[in-house]
Amino acid sequence: QVQLVESGGGLVQAGGSLRLSCAASGRPFSSYAMAWFRQAPGKEREFVAGINRSGGIDYVDSVKGRFTISRDNAKNTVDLQMNSLKPEDTAVYYCAANTVLVRTARLMDYWGKGTLVTVSS
Repeated sequence: QVQLVESGGGLVQAGGSLRLSCAASGRPFSSYAMAWFRQAPGKEREFVAGINRSGGIDYVDSVKGRFTISRDNAKNTVDLQMNSLKPEDTAVYYCAANTVLVRTARLMDYWGKGTLVTVSS
């Protein structure tokens, strides 16, 4: 089993920044691809960004140029730096882990409980 705990969510004005962090434990962190998903009220959970074991990165088009995903295997953490935030970024953000990097939420093996990001206009 892998346990994931997100932190860093909060309330920010449009144009502002937040940095989310996900701390992993239970199994070797370096064995997993890591991803961030988000879910807004009334919408399905969507892929935001992912990073595989070799450092390969994937972003959904709507966040390219604004969000940056990174991992620190020594600290067992994966971060999501979010800049130029927009009201449409408002959602609960979830950290997820899998043996390979995919964009499909139902295929992820492990999930955190989420952290709320609210962007005001």
